[in-house]
Amino acid sequence: MIKKNLSLTVFIVSQFLLSAPSYALKTLDKCVKTEQTTAELSRCLDAVKNVVDRELQTWVNNHIFNLEEKALITGRYSTLKMFKRSQSNFITFRDNDCRWQYLAISPDKGAGNAYKKCYILLSKYRIKELSQIQ
Repeated sequence: MIKKNLSLTVFIVSQFLLSAPSYALKTLDKCVKTEQTTAELSRCLDAVKNVVDRELQTWVNNHIFNLEEKALITGRYSTLKMFKRSQSNFITFRDNDCRWQYLAISPDKGAGNAYKKCYILLSKYRIKELSQIQ
């Protein structure tokens, strides 16, 4: 009973943390439409990237917590290990995928912003994927 209440509490807190920052900062679309200079766009994308990073980490932590709880009950840690490997592989993929886009544009001024846009889009995709898994 205590474990279920703890799980519910963690879930509710994580949902609050996931939803609150998203409304506080600009979105990727708003950055692209409203910022005039490359420097302004870069600062706006940095803010969005920070929010997306926190949201993704919250989802990852939520899944790790749930998988650790299941592993304690069943004694099977392979799912937890595989999830952690999957997340590590995602980070490597995201960095490499965005890096080639940066390199294709550089030394143009927009290369850094292209990297950030790619990073944000792939992170949002991963968040969507993790949010649909229970």
